Amino acid sequence: MTTKKAKINSTLDDLAIATDLLLSAKAAVRSYAVAITETATPEIRKTLKKQLDQAIDLHGKIAQYMIDQEMYHAYNIQDQVKHDLKKADKALELIKA
Repeated sequence: MTTKKAKINSTLDDLAIATDLLLSAKAAVRSYAVAITETATPEIRKTLKKQLDQAIDLHGKIAQYMIDQEMYHAYNIQDQVKHDLKKADKALELIKA
């Protein structure tokens, strides 16, 4: 039987991992885009474009996973604010426990 604290920890861990992955994928997209503008070699540019496309695809998959799991409410700011407030309350519960 799982305790309330263990369930909260598990939910926050999944959310933290998914959020970290999403932010890392977003950073990769930016980095590849900048790198493409800095290279003068067509072969390197082609490779970077391929990697940029892969990073964009990964970002989309992570975002969709988070939307499907109701971790991220990309299309409803009110729901996202409510979700963020719930996460903050859960974090405060962990401190009190």
